[in-house]
Amino acid sequence: MSRPVLVVDFGAQYAQLIARRVREAHVYSEIVPAAITAAEVVARDPVALVLSGGPSSVYDAAGAPRLDPAIYELDLPILGICYGAQLLALQLGGTVERTGAGEYGRTAVSRTPAPTSLLAARPELATCWMSHGDAITAPPPGFTVTATSPGAPVAALEDAVRRRYGVQFHPEVAHTEGGQALIARFLELAGAETTWTNASIVDEQVAAVRAAVGDQRALCALSGGVDSAVAAALVLKAIGDRLTCVFVDTGLMRAGEGAQIEATFADTFGAELIHVRAADRFLAALAGVTDPEAKRKIIGELFIREFEAVARDLAAHDARPAFLVQGTLYPDVIESGGGHAATIKSHHNVGGLPADLDFSLVEPLRRLFKDEVRAVGAQLGLPEALVWRQPFPGPGLAVRVIGEVTPERVAIVRAADAVIADEIATAGLARELWQSFAVLPALRTVGVMGDGRTYDYPIVIRAVTSEDAMTADWARLPYDLVERISSRLIREVPGVNRVVLDVTSKPPGTIEWE
Repeated sequence: MSRPVLVVDFGAQYAQLIARRVREAHVYSEIVPAAITAAEVVARDPVALVLSGGPSSVYDAAGAPRLDPAIYELDLPILGICYGAQLLALQLGGTVERTGAGEYGRTAVSRTPAPTSLLAARPELATCWMSHGDAITAPPPGFTVTATSPGAPVAALEDAVRRRYGVQFHPEVAHTEGGQALIARFLELAGAETTWTNASIVDEQVAAVRAAVGDQRALCALSGGVDSAVAAALVLKAIGDRLTCVFVDTGLMRAGEGAQIEATFADTFGAELIHVRAADRFLAALAGVTDPEAKRKIIGELFIREFEAVARDLAAHDARPAFLVQGTLYPDVIESGGGHAATIKSHHNVGGLPADLDFSLVEPLRRLFKDEVRAVGAQLGLPEALVWRQPFPGPGLAVRVIGEVTPERVAIVRAADAVIADEIATAGLARELWQSFAVLPALRTVGVMGDGRTYDYPIVIRAVTSEDAMTADWARLPYDLVERISSRLIREVPGVNRVVLDVTSKPPGTIEWE
């Protein structure tokens, strides 16, 4: 694999988006914490660094993150964005001040007459996305001011000789005119190889799986979602019939899940598929449990125990697997506290694994965002209907049943989810939404149906738009669609007498309720 670009995260809302934009330019990127040292940077051998934005003021002595000064001594191209640009300027001898003229949202940025390597192809006046209170008022020695704005005397600066660049605006945001082209230009100036493609991802991961597994066997945990399906297809390409796919029916799956998995892998790919029917065991283990983290960890451990039981059975027939394949994605790693990130929630395939795991893990998608996974799935020939399935949590419908998970409550949320999926598909919105599903709260409400009093559950409609699940906005569903969904839910799903719509973005909420 070619040398990566490291995105140094200073607490930015858009750090993940920067990493994705670099990958869209066909250069591999990774997110690293602000506390990274020069020695750690050297060990990763990056081709360049991007310093992200962040919520702090560079003058906040108590909490403003800094970059290890020794990193500036390395011969590495650096692009600072927003806070990253201010930090670059300050640490290299420039001046940053709170001028009282902050800028937020769409802002006109003017290119100066000074020679510029980074902005040469940009128009003299461009609309950019700003979000800053402080401003760079004087560049460091050796730097040239290449752009200004009404509230930023130094909206862009560069030292072309040392390949150090800073922009006060956010090129990673779609609202910035020519933002992606600017990122691509920086990567060109850095000498980055544009080899990160769907085909290269497949080739690299197939080679990595073969090297890791050797001549041994592997199990793959199929959950019904696109992540585990693509992971299975990749490993199947790598080791062929030494892969056994295992679908554990937890009783927490969407309607028709098992049939689709069997049709795809047993019929389409000819893979060995073991269907474990374990609904009773999972529901029994979840009885009386209401804490969301406890539910996730119980389900995660039971998953592993079911796989171990399959492994013992295979071992009895001289086919013991030594590896467990999982569809872990990069956002899973970040949310579960991978690296230096704060744990938002445990994913059963990351933070919820038991300590005495009897397998070595193979996670061929661990470095990928969801859109990259879909592209790889298409490259591998997975059916379009599977590739474009909405994301589904590893613990299944248990995370959409708030409070205790019972057979009755799972049946309600499964039926409600099927109604929502059907109406969204009929409306032609399935591809436009990141996810749309039903949530069953842990409460009942009074209603009136057929001239009689009811005391049943409400259903929450959750529909969001997103690019990578790191941030999300609530979807503005047409009111007539919401009305049809509501009418069907109350009419067709026993136990439901009220429907509400979730209008919370991420942040402050998460996409799932648990």
